[in-house]
Amino acid sequence: MSRVRIVGGQWRSRLIAVPKLPGLRPTPDRVRETLFNWLGQDLDGLRCLDLFAGTGVLGFEAASRGAAEVVLVERDPRAAAALRETAHALQATQVEVLRADAVEFARSTTRRFDLVFLDPPYHKGLLERIEPSLERLLEPDGWVYAESEQPLAQLGRWTTIREGRAGQVHFHLMRGTRP
Repeated sequence: MSRVRIVGGQWRSRLIAVPKLPGLRPTPDRVRETLFNWLGQDLDGLRCLDLFAGTGVLGFEAASRGAAEVVLVERDPRAAAALRETAHALQATQVEVLRADAVEFARSTTRRFDLVFLDPPYHKGLLERIEPSLERLLEPDGWVYAESEQPLAQLGRWTTIREGRAGQVHFHLMRGTRP
């Protein structure tokens, strides 16, 4: 087990346990600080979805900053168990952990969100597989945050408005363009 620190909000400096699982890569502190500076530190009332949750740190950061609802979707049973333990330890009643396949969840859910975090395993074409579901997942003025192994100009009708790079990771904040 390793640990990752929540960088802002009510749980600032709290450590989250991260199981040692292949391919699990927590979003670095500096990238999360940048993302939440872009979004504004106050996410009061927002509904957030962390697909491919992994460590869950993006979702827990959103909850720490006032998100009303955070859904963490994770397929791996050990990672999902760690997410539940973290939610319990933080008394994060606004956080729901679902052990499910992210692509299938995105295709089948009827829930809508203000912000969707996408940090899938690389080199598997998962962003492209999620893209057709974004329209149904997001509110019309919703945000997409995506991490990838390459720069993204857009994902469906969501266009990159802010971007950065940390090592091999490209990160993007995207906003929907009107159809």
